[in-house]
Amino acid sequence: MFYDHQQIEKKWQKYWEENQTYKTSDNTDKPKFYVLDMFPYPSGAGLHVGHPLGYIASDIYARYKRHQGFNVLHPVGYDSFGLPAEQYAIQTGQHPAITTEENINRYEEQLKKIGFSFDWSRELRTSDASYYKWTQWIFIELYHSWYNKNTDKAESINTLIQHFEEKGTEGLNASQNDELNFTAEEWKESSVLDKEDILLNYRLAYRAETTVNWCPALGTVLANDEVKDGKSERGGFPVFQKKMMQWSMRISAYSERLLQGLNTLDWPQPLKDAQEYWIGKSQGAQVRFNVEGHDETVEVFTTRPDTIFGATFMVLAPENPLVDTITTEAQKAEVDTYIEETSKKTERDRMSDVKNVSGAFTGSYAINPFSNEKMPIYISDYVLMGYGTGAVMAVPAHDERDHRFAKKFNLQIKKVVETEEDVQEKSFDSKDSVCVNSDFLNGLNYSDAKSLIIDAIEKKGIGHGTTNYRQRDAIFSRQRYWGEPVPIYYKEGMPYTIPVSALPLELPEVEKYLPTEDGDPPLGNAKVFAWDEAGQKVVSTDLIDDKTVFPLELSTMPGWAGSSWYFLRYMDPNDQEVFVKKELADYWGQVDLYIGGSEHATGHLLYSRFWNMFLKDRGYINQDEPFQKLINQGMILGMSAFVYRIDGTNQYVSKNLAGNYQTQKIHVDVSLLKGASDELDTEAFKSWRPDYADAEFILEEGKYITDREVEKMSKSKYNVVNPDDICEEYGADGLRLYEMFLGPLEQSKPWNTQGLSGVYGFLKKFWNLYFNGDTFEVSDEEPSKAEYKVLHTLIKKVVYDIENFSFNTSVSSFMIAVNELQKIKCNKRNILEPLAVIISPYAPHICEELWSLLGNKESVEFEKFPILNEDYLVEDEIEYPVSVNGKMKFKIALSAQLSAKEVEDLVISDERIQSVLEGKTPKKIIVVHHRIVNIVI
Repeated sequence: MFYDHQQIEKKWQKYWEENQTYKTSDNTDKPKFYVLDMFPYPSGAGLHVGHPLGYIASDIYARYKRHQGFNVLHPVGYDSFGLPAEQYAIQTGQHPAITTEENINRYEEQLKKIGFSFDWSRELRTSDASYYKWTQWIFIELYHSWYNKNTDKAESINTLIQHFEEKGTEGLNASQNDELNFTAEEWKESSVLDKEDILLNYRLAYRAETTVNWCPALGTVLANDEVKDGKSERGGFPVFQKKMMQWSMRISAYSERLLQGLNTLDWPQPLKDAQEYWIGKSQGAQVRFNVEGHDETVEVFTTRPDTIFGATFMVLAPENPLVDTITTEAQKAEVDTYIEETSKKTERDRMSDVKNVSGAFTGSYAINPFSNEKMPIYISDYVLMGYGTGAVMAVPAHDERDHRFAKKFNLQIKKVVETEEDVQEKSFDSKDSVCVNSDFLNGLNYSDAKSLIIDAIEKKGIGHGTTNYRQRDAIFSRQRYWGEPVPIYYKEGMPYTIPVSALPLELPEVEKYLPTEDGDPPLGNAKVFAWDEAGQKVVSTDLIDDKTVFPLELSTMPGWAGSSWYFLRYMDPNDQEVFVKKELADYWGQVDLYIGGSEHATGHLLYSRFWNMFLKDRGYINQDEPFQKLINQGMILGMSAFVYRIDGTNQYVSKNLAGNYQTQKIHVDVSLLKGASDELDTEAFKSWRPDYADAEFILEEGKYITDREVEKMSKSKYNVVNPDDICEEYGADGLRLYEMFLGPLEQSKPWNTQGLSGVYGFLKKFWNLYFNGDTFEVSDEEPSKAEYKVLHTLIKKVVYDIENFSFNTSVSSFMIAVNELQKIKCNKRNILEPLAVIISPYAPHICEELWSLLGNKESVEFEKFPILNEDYLVEDEIEYPVSVNGKMKFKIALSAQLSAKEVEDLVISDERIQSVLEGKTPKKIIVVHHRIVNIVI
């Protein structure tokens, strides 16, 4: 019977949509299972075959859990705010909402074509006001919260105000920007404005001057992952370090909890390691160094306070506020020049450039509190303002980068040793000086020495032991248009949140999406974007009088805002009263399986965990962590094609002749190749782009052969394969099976369209099991034990594979089972009906059709997954190889129920062995039960 995949797939996709087959109920009587893919961003390019890899895996698992009787939540939505849509709007003048809508429609069309079992009724878009109303609400909650270190959680700002009214800062243990000290009386006597200023020092969402990645060409702040080699990832524009007033999130308050929470998660270890490194916990001491001739002190954090004797100079981050104060007039020009150069490097560039050291001398000196020696103070970009205090005491004999710096600037290198005897035993460079620490460290191990020095530092009153974290607070402002408006207005220069009842604060219309002439963000172009405090509504900016009408915040939220909590909104997507009902949050709980890319390790995944912990602290949800199990899918790699252009010409030489010329290797679109070969269609190439119209070719044997290479599948490499084309020719089920068949889910693997024919051939064989010629023919006759053995062998393998996410080996098992059933001409209902259920998570369309032809009225989706019966796997007979002195003579089939002694007796009595023995008694008979027999004579 002809397998018409196009007709079958259209039929069942229509059925699923009309019957809302995958609509999830909130039936709390059933056990739940929550399967989620990382939030897709809908780009204009649409999907290529690399994108669905993770979606197919999660869909298989979601379908499998439905077969097991779980109430499965498997939703989909779009992370639809972002810079690409805004840049397109700048270039074309088209509103980002229009292009975003077009892109989403394209994505949905493609996703539905592949047959995913998403609950489309729960679809979210971060750019919908009904969604970002709650993103704004969470921001307001963060703004009105502080972190109480005594209770180790976020609390309402009202509890902080109460503490101030009763005790001032006495006994306060809070996460904050600056150390403040005042009494209850002083608090009460403070003005409203001063009180707000103090509270801003403690809020979890706060505004402060921060060093950011500023891209003038894009007119916005960029996150670290949006910058590559000092340029914007989008557009390749220069990026500079700049100090700006920015909104930030106090994620640093959660550093220890984020670190400890990793122990409870079933995540890939490399991903956990990345977060652990990013958080960067270290223990040591905070130490203050006096600066000669100044009242200021340089405060450093060091993990090795026991090496303070070997500190010979200090290094400050170029952004450190002390630089302006302590730089001498003679050094000012050099220091300013260096700061300007450093501003062109991102923080990530500075962290990664470990070999090249540079810096400038400030002209000032710090005093070593233990030796009283003068230590020159330098600035260098290897010190970061965001880590520790933005200053380090340099111990060049014991730190590689400090050592390189000391060598470059000809600074003293002082080795720290314990005793006088060590000086004699160790070899030192004659230029190095030696510091003997016998007064403090003689005979102590590292840990004891560290503790002793910390005690000494505390007794001197110059510091204290402390724990430090590398993680810095997350910058939350973006000078963009296409993002969530921040629900803040400014009164007497101080920020205030708009009332929750006025949410959402909707994104206003603007004439252009670029910053204003005054340098304000694009929202500065809005005509109606001011806050009427009395009327509690947005009004014209012309009405701003700073008495009743005030300016609104012009920055928007970053891309990660909406994606930091979307998994919660899926639980209750249409609620107008709350972001999620408590009972639904309790029922759905954590995401049980989350699949997505490892590139989000220290961005989205960290921010989501932070917001989730905050919402738990404030009593809105009960779970500590958002995602219990996480899998990072590998990439599908594309087979790129290249042509060789002879330098300085528009001539292109075929691959095997390229070695004879000076050439440049250029990507060419794989669609320009002839069929599945490496031969370039030269006429199509000439028509591809105007600059190739007059191309000339040097051929080999009349053909132009391209070079091929496996690379990341990407539009920029012209090696993408459109899944629509695959679905058209091989079907969505063919695409789904092939992507799983390519290899282990976590590994990257190359795409080869030619390989699809094998999977498609399997689907046709599977289809024809149910037919006799063109007639659907399934027998109700009881299957043989051999047929049951094939089925239950498959059940055992597939259950193991799915539960261990080994989807590639399942596809191999399907092929083996169908081949075996075909050989024995099995057409029994009791075999073929469960077979359709087993394969349905992988190939749902064909299985729905076969299930329907078998006479079933309901979808195969909720049929119970077949249960393994091990009895069918027990062998009736075992074929024993029989060897004499290690050489196999013959095989003998014996009952599997025989004992090893019975097997031995039967083999010895066999006439073939008797003829070999010739009346001799064997020296030894070895029977490996159910395996082999070996006779030694």
